Order: sequence, then structure tokens, then C-alpha cells
Amino acid sequence: MAEVLVSIGEESYTTTISYDDLEILADEPVELGGQNKGLAPSQLLLSSVGACKAITMRMYANRKKWKVDKIDIKISSEVQKSEQQQTTFIKCNIFIEGDLDEEQKRRIYAIGEKCPVHKMLMNPIVIESNLIDTMQVKNNS
Repeated sequence: MAEVLVSIGEESYTTTISYDDLEILADEPVELGGQNKGLAPSQLLLSSVGACKAITMRMYANRKKWKVDKIDIKISSEVQKSEQQQTTFIKCNIFIEGDLDEEQKRRIYAIGEKCPVHKMLMNPIVIESNLIDTMQVKNNS
């Protein structure tokens, strides 16, 4: 299980996201009170989908030794609300450049649809949040 640490201090809304020795920033745009120092959380989610698809497609192309020069994914989302629920539509426009025929491109595309993040988001997700008493944690240290 991957564990990521997300930390925010007093500076609105700049957030540090850490995993081992890697670090990125998330933030909100200036018009929402942030400082625009990083992608907004919804942009990070879309980035995760796009990056996972691109990496999965690249791995497959490399394994097949197919000549892929570049994969671009333009990804966007739209939320439609109704009385009972809201549905988020994520649209991925995938561009594959290289010395490939149409069947190879279709195969790479199909493999991208099976990336782990895509699968995760297409299945039920349960988020469990727990409030941890920081004083108790400090006293037990």
C-alpha cells in the first residue's frame, strides 16, 4: 500500500505532497485565494489518470519494440449534477506519434484503458478518514 503524506501549514492553500524523497506542490489559483504554486487537486487527479495511461502505453510499446515517438493525452473533466447524484465525465484525447499502423495504435490505446488508475476510478471507491489526536501521538513517542 502506497502511503503519501499531504501537509498544509498556515499559507493558504499551498500544500506539500511527499512520498519517500519525492515532493510536489498543490495549490489553488490566485482567484480562489491560493498562490498558484502547483496544480489544483482536481488537476492532480486528471494528471494521475493521464500519466498512468501514458506510462502504461509506453511500457507496452517498449515491450513490443514498437517505434513510438510521443504520446500526448489532453484530459478534461465535466461534472453533471442531478437530484440524486453527481456524475463526473473524464475525457481523454490520446495522440500517438510514431512509425505505427492503425492496428498498433488501437492496441496501444486499448492497453492504456487498462492502466491501474483508470481501473481504480472505474470501480467503487471507499475513502476512510480518521481524525488522529496529535497530542496522544506526541505523548506516546
